[in-house]
Amino acid sequence: MTAGLSFLALLALGAPIAFVMVATAMVLIVEQGNTALLQGFAQQLFAGIESYSLLSLPLFILLGELMGAGGIGRRLLALAQAVIWPVRAGLAYVNLLANLMMASILGSTVAQLTVMSRLAVPEMERAGYPRDLATTITAAGGLLAPVLPPSMNLIVYAAIAQVPVADIFVASVVPGIALFLAFAAVIAWLGWRHDLPRVRSQPTRDRLRAVLDGLPALVVPAIAVGSIVGGIATPTEAAAVASVAAMIVGGLVYRELNLRDLPAAFVRTAATSGAVLYLVAAAQVLAWVLTFGNLPAQAAARVQDMAGSPMMFLILLNLLLLLLGTVLEPIPAIILTAPVLLPIATDVYGIDPLAFGVILCANLALGLLSPPVGAGLFTASLLTGVRAERLSLLLTPFFIAMLAVLAGMSIVAAFRAGA
Repeated sequence: MTAGLSFLALLALGAPIAFVMVATAMVLIVEQGNTALLQGFAQQLFAGIESYSLLSLPLFILLGELMGAGGIGRRLLALAQAVIWPVRAGLAYVNLLANLMMASILGSTVAQLTVMSRLAVPEMERAGYPRDLATTITAAGGLLAPVLPPSMNLIVYAAIAQVPVADIFVASVVPGIALFLAFAAVIAWLGWRHDLPRVRSQPTRDRLRAVLDGLPALVVPAIAVGSIVGGIATPTEAAAVASVAAMIVGGLVYRELNLRDLPAAFVRTAATSGAVLYLVAAAQVLAWVLTFGNLPAQAAARVQDMAGSPMMFLILLNLLLLLLGTVLEPIPAIILTAPVLLPIATDVYGIDPLAFGVILCANLALGLLSPPVGAGLFTASLLTGVRAERLSLLLTPFFIAMLAVLAGMSIVAAFRAGA
């Protein structure tokens, strides 16, 4: 109780969210009487970012900086505009597609938001979109990555549940496409409500020029995607190679990136990386304290006591995961909740483990943009200067769309379980 009040009070005072999470974790330790945890608190905070996979984050942030400074991002968006019909809010649809592609490349919603916020938001502003709305559409696109393959969240779940990765990927395709279409419908509504600009009709000559001009820019994402999908490089190595490619294309092909631009790009990368990684570390240490207090297991037991059918279990499961997702990162949350909830879902209620896994990952992904702790929400706010409260309000239609898709997934899973 005290920890919750402290959390709300610090938020109301406008304290940085990372500080709020760290302070709340310390209050929880004292409240639970586990003061021995304070001795390892600093070490656990460091351990939150002591991961090789997180090393890719600064490199992908650098990649976004180089793609922006070298004119690569602008040409990729121009290429996308050249090959789509002149519809209202056309650039928002381009953003949604680019988010899907970029998130699949990066494997991290936070990393994807850092790159796309640098690339797409400035271009959308130049096209006449309000900055807050451009940031909202960019942030919402990040929710597609944890649901569609290849998704790191699905891979982690497959390892815990001991189901084939290929099977969970196949099971996620239809829900992922449904989510994409739901977001496209939201963009159509936003385009009508806010009178968003149309993608202007271009003469054939201009379209060809944009395509030819954008072909060298395609080399950078092709290297990143090809090296990861082909098993040639890890995401960290791919980010490093793609950054070098971005320097070559931006400096030698487009001649927009100069050596004197690099120090500023490195400084911005370091500043952004430090802020984002501290957010991740703070979220991890809060998850550590919550786990030590056995709160996830207690919540799972309460869900089992209250549920009387597969449908009721899935309703309570969705509510529980939506709450947990606001304070836990998706991968730690999957590691904590899947071993506890999966046996209940499969053995007690007969729910398919693949359907359970997709629902689990989609739910926890929503928490990345949900207040009060959503790391993705505050990352987008940090990078674009749009207040998190404003983003939360504008993201509401996308949340409703995702909840509708989750409801559909739950109904299908309950029906198959014989609800």
